[in-house]
Amino acid sequence: MVRRLFSCFGKGTATATATAAATSSDDNATTDLTPEEQRRAGPVVVELFSSQGCATSTEAEGLFSRLGRGDYNLDVPLVLLAYHVDYWDYMGWKDPFGSSQWTVRQKAYVEALNLDTMFTPQIVVQGRAQCVANEPEELLSSIASAPRVPAPSFQATFEKTTGESLQVSLTGTLRTKVDNQGVNVMVAIYECGLVTNCAQGANKDRVLANDYVVRRLEKLCSVKDIAAKKSISGTIDFSLWEGFNAAKCGVVVFVESPSHHIFSSQKIQLPNSLCV
Repeated sequence: MVRRLFSCFGKGTATATATAAATSSDDNATTDLTPEEQRRAGPVVVELFSSQGCATSTEAEGLFSRLGRGDYNLDVPLVLLAYHVDYWDYMGWKDPFGSSQWTVRQKAYVEALNLDTMFTPQIVVQGRAQCVANEPEELLSSIASAPRVPAPSFQATFEKTTGESLQVSLTGTLRTKVDNQGVNVMVAIYECGLVTNCAQGANKDRVLANDYVVRRLEKLCSVKDIAAKKSISGTIDFSLWEGFNAAKCGVVVFVESPSHHIFSSQKIQLPNSLCV
């Protein structure tokens, strides 16, 4: 039998067990935390891989929005990022937020976590554990057990260089020591409050609500062999999409290893001056 390359999972799917990557020696950013520092450590990054072309993703999107609203009363701060993959677009509805870039990112997790299948809706926590996204118990358990380190400390400046471009300049420290294997410092722009009238496909005639949708993701820089307090800086020019509304958007900086383990993250609010 030919192995399925893609799947759309619902609640209680037999193959939908949570998995975690084994801790390995290639964890490239380290810090020694006291119990109090652990309590005050940075956010946990929760990534959702979803699609408007997957019938079971709608429930997961609702759960994801509830996480963002704080409905689960977690003691852990979260960074939420939703990536809409494009491999369900052939089913009759082209996801307006879908991108092959997000499919490639999910494929990297499939390989890193030794999975057999790419599927939606999928949750990945800190790049180390994954589960089906509409299984709240497994999701909350993965969040509670996720490793945490201090958040980076970046200051950001923003300049809308043209009507179609946003320049983001960042200066700060990672607050974690990086070894010679190195890490990548990534910057994402996400958008909330998106509403789509779905005319075709698996969700035909439904009104779909999506939050924390990643619209842009770029690498600020790669670093290795640096101390926790060493200052780093960089600038990214983001191309803006039609209908960009800064009031609905946010910026996330996160630090990940080449194997996509996420160590730390920081949320940055866009300034009010961009909202006019």
